[in-house]
Amino acid sequence: MPPILVQALVHPPIGEQRIEIVERKGLGHPDSICDAVMEEVARAINAEYQQRFGRILHNNIDKGLLVAGRVRRRLGGGRVLRPMELVIGDRATFRVGRVRVPIKEIAVEAAKEWFRKSLRHVDPDRHLRYRVVLSEGSDELADIFRREGVREANDTSAAVGYAPLSETEQMVLWVERYLNSPGFKAAFPETGEDVKVMGVRADRELSLTIAMPLLCEAITSEAAYFRKKAEITQALRQGLLPVSPGLNSVNVVVNPLDREGRGMGGMYLSLLGTSAEDADSGQVGRGNRVNGVIPLNRPVSGEAAAGKNPVSHIGKIYNVLSHRMADQIYRQVDGVREVYVWLVGQIGHPVDQPWVAVQLIQASDAECERIKQECTLVIDQELNRLDNFCMELTEGKYPVC
Repeated sequence: MPPILVQALVHPPIGEQRIEIVERKGLGHPDSICDAVMEEVARAINAEYQQRFGRILHNNIDKGLLVAGRVRRRLGGGRVLRPMELVIGDRATFRVGRVRVPIKEIAVEAAKEWFRKSLRHVDPDRHLRYRVVLSEGSDELADIFRREGVREANDTSAAVGYAPLSETEQMVLWVERYLNSPGFKAAFPETGEDVKVMGVRADRELSLTIAMPLLCEAITSEAAYFRKKAEITQALRQGLLPVSPGLNSVNVVVNPLDREGRGMGGMYLSLLGTSAEDADSGQVGRGNRVNGVIPLNRPVSGEAAAGKNPVSHIGKIYNVLSHRMADQIYRQVDGVREVYVWLVGQIGHPVDQPWVAVQLIQASDAECERIKQECTLVIDQELNRLDNFCMELTEGKYPVC
C-alpha cells in the first residue's frame, strides 16, 4: 500500500464559510425509495447466499428505476389509475453447481417488505408492479468471489468522506427525519413521507425550504389545507428545531408552490404520500450521499453505494469507510477541526490496500507532526479491521442513504 498522505488545508471549516447549501431527499422521495429498496434487495440476496453457501457471491443490485404511476386526486380521496413500476437491475449469481437461487422471488419480496414497513399508504401488491432485469455477471468478476485470500476489488473507484457534519447539514438531516418520525406522523397524520429539505445558509442566517405533501383523504377543502400547512409551519418555527449556536436565525417555508384560490392546482396533495404516484420517477444514485445529505459545497463520491455488494465493490466499501475514517479521526485526534479522507482502489488489488490521502483543518496551535502520526494510526486500525467492517456493512449497520 502506498504511504498515507496527510495535507493541511488553509481555508476555514465549511460552517465558517459565508455560503453553504445542503439538501436532503426524504424517506418517500422517489430517488430515496430506489436507493433504500435496492439496498434492501441486496441485503436479502446476500443473506440467502450466506445461508446456502456460507459466503457472499457476485452480485450488484445497484441499478434501479421507479417509474411514476398515475392517480386521480380529489379533496377527501382519490384512486390509483396506473400502478408505479419498480425496475430492479443489474447482476447476481443465480446458480452454484446444481443449486438454483430464487433471485427474482427474493428481490420482489424484499422490495414489497420495504414498502410495507416504510410507506403507510402504499400497498405493495396493488400500487406497484415489479420488473426484475437481473442477469448473471461476467466470468472474470464472478471469479473474484472464488479466489483465496484477501478479497480483490471488482472496480477501479474513488471515494471521499468527511467529518464533522456542519450545523446546516445537521439541521437539514434532523428536519427531514423529524418530519418522517413516528411522533410527527402521530401528531400530523395528514402528511406524506415524500419530504424534501433544502437548506441555504448565508453567513449565520439559514433558510429551509420544505416540500411535504398533505394526504387527499385527510383534506376536505382548500381552507383546511392551508390551515393545516400553517399549523405545521408554526410548529417548526416555535421551538421544535434543535439549538444551533452558530446560527442567528432559521427561516422555514413549506410548499412554496402553493397558491390560494387555485383549487387542486394550488395545493401539494398526494394520494399515497409519495410523488412517485404520478409526478416524479426515481433512480438509484440521485438521492442522498451515504451520510444522509447532499452537500453541495463538499467534495463527494461519484459512486452510488446502494445495492452494491459489500465485500468487493469498493464503490460501496470505500464510500462508507471514508466517512467512518473521517469521523474516527475527528473524534480521536486532538486539534482537528475538520477532516476529509480520500480512498482510491484499483480493480484486482486487495480491498484492504487503497491509496489514502487525508486533508484536514487544524486548530491554530495544533502539532502538525503528532496529528499526522495519529491520523495514520487511525487509518491503519480501520484497514486492519476491514473484514469486520464489510460484515457490518452486510448486516446493514451503516445506512447508505
